[in-house]
Amino acid sequence: MTARQPVTASKFQEGQDPPSTTTPPLPQQRHKVVLVIDLVESVRLMAANEAAVVNQWRGFMHHATSQVLPACRGRLVKSLGDGMLVEFDQPTDGVRAALALHQYFAPLNQTLPPAQQLHLRAGLNATNLYVDENDVYGHGVNLAARVADLASPGETLVTTSVFDGIVVGVDAEVEDRGESYLKHWPEPVRTWQLYPVSSTSAAVRPRVPEGAATDFRPSIAVVPFETRSHAAEQFVIGELIADGVIAQLARSQNLRVISRMSTTAFRGRQSSTDEIGQRLDAAFVLGGSYVTYGDKVVIMAELSDRKRGEVIWADRLTGDTRDLLEAQSQLLDALCAACAKALLNDVVQRTLVLPVPQLDSNALMLGGITLMHRSTPRDLQRSLQLIEAVVERHKRVATPWAWLAKWHIMQVVQGLSSEPARDFQRAIDTADRALDLEPSSSLAMAIKGHALCHLGEDVDASYRLLQEATQSNPNDPMAWLYNSVWSTMWGTPEDSMTEAEKALHLSPLDPQKYYFEMMLATSCASLEQWERAIELCRSSLQKNRYHLPTIRTLLIAQHELGFENEAKETFSLLMQLQPHLTVQQYLAAGGESPLRQRVAKALTHLGLRLH
Repeated sequence: MTARQPVTASKFQEGQDPPSTTTPPLPQQRHKVVLVIDLVESVRLMAANEAAVVNQWRGFMHHATSQVLPACRGRLVKSLGDGMLVEFDQPTDGVRAALALHQYFAPLNQTLPPAQQLHLRAGLNATNLYVDENDVYGHGVNLAARVADLASPGETLVTTSVFDGIVVGVDAEVEDRGESYLKHWPEPVRTWQLYPVSSTSAAVRPRVPEGAATDFRPSIAVVPFETRSHAAEQFVIGELIADGVIAQLARSQNLRVISRMSTTAFRGRQSSTDEIGQRLDAAFVLGGSYVTYGDKVVIMAELSDRKRGEVIWADRLTGDTRDLLEAQSQLLDALCAACAKALLNDVVQRTLVLPVPQLDSNALMLGGITLMHRSTPRDLQRSLQLIEAVVERHKRVATPWAWLAKWHIMQVVQGLSSEPARDFQRAIDTADRALDLEPSSSLAMAIKGHALCHLGEDVDASYRLLQEATQSNPNDPMAWLYNSVWSTMWGTPEDSMTEAEKALHLSPLDPQKYYFEMMLATSCASLEQWERAIELCRSSLQKNRYHLPTIRTLLIAQHELGFENEAKETFSLLMQLQPHLTVQQYLAAGGESPLRQRVAKALTHLGLRLH
């Protein structure tokens, strides 16, 4: 093929009539990606040194057919002495092949003078073609050849149909070359020049100014699940799985979930966990495969830690394909709950065994929050150590200060404070530090309002703060939860239940779900819905059997229903966990709500000391 000779589908030439013999039926038409690549100025190069150029071209063809094309799932349709025509099923494969083929002559060219160097040019077009075992036919091949003709030495140009099938920054970097009028083509054709993605360009991220809001949540990317079947109708199931998992995980306040639009870029790719994590800035990657048997779907899921290169959780789940279409899919709920639990447990476990300096801030923050709510003195102390380490690292960021304020509240709630009023005031002062740094922090507002609510000295101020928190961020589950606490103590039980249900809905995968269930149980108790209160308390205690407020709510519900033996067992557990508790201490740790007075009477009835 000469430097400017056009390429056609069947002869690499235009204008030849088919033979007059009987024509066989047309082959099947398929959507293909066509790569036309040729040697620039091959006529001049061969005239100067034919043997050397032929020998180099033969080496190139061997490299292409034995290494590049098999790796990129390409089929060599035909080859002449200075060019070739290749077809692919996917644009990404054609792009990878073209960029790889350009690299072949680079080492040789470093040893040759400019006039003797060998350079390729390439054109890619995606189109419907007639395909048989020997050739491809159609005007789309001619367009690929025309686009290649536009390319300068070393360039790869692609049409819109190929550009739309790749992900910029993952498959290639691009430069828009605009529209060109091509010979024998009825309308202008827009093209893009492709460049390899450099490791530096993929890794560059904007710096976060010191003191700016920092997201301490671990990040997770859910890449599309792959079908083990090649049937076209099966691909939609993978989309349903990914969409459902992302939507569910995104409702957790403890995870930063990468958007669906970003993770879709890795559909059908054999990308490593490390590559996906780097490009999406994700610490964890969830993916897998699925297969269907009639109405059943079997999902093989795998959660990987990108930084350590380890699979931290894998499971096989089976369900009904129709369940995936439900608003509350049991299969996806089970998948998300197991994944979130594994991720959080992995992070927290590292905070227990690794020295603080070796932990990143995300792990410190999440570990501190989770351990804070495990309700044992040992875990609470480790939680303080982790959160204080984050505060020290990020003194001008509001979130660690807000959670440190919450820690002081938890010390009181768990009965570990010798001076509850003092610790509530510490919580308020610490929350003020957070609000000085970020006045709009809904978390800091909610925690300060929560502390004021328990302290009981300025109930109106606590209400205003909690309302402002929900208005500032209507999707903050902690703000709704603490509004529910306020309504239980100072408002109406009906409002408390509505707010607790809202909090639980917004954070179905929260590691503190037991706390949300306890608050809803408390609301039910305030409305004398004792049976539901017991049900919620038992669910809460399955997740955290040491949570004292849950135990107390279960005790009052059992007592009010006349379940005296069960109430005595619950009272015994309470005394094991809080042996020095007195009625006076219990009442001093909170407001004087009707439910609290009711609990105090039940505790007295069961034998708790007054002083």
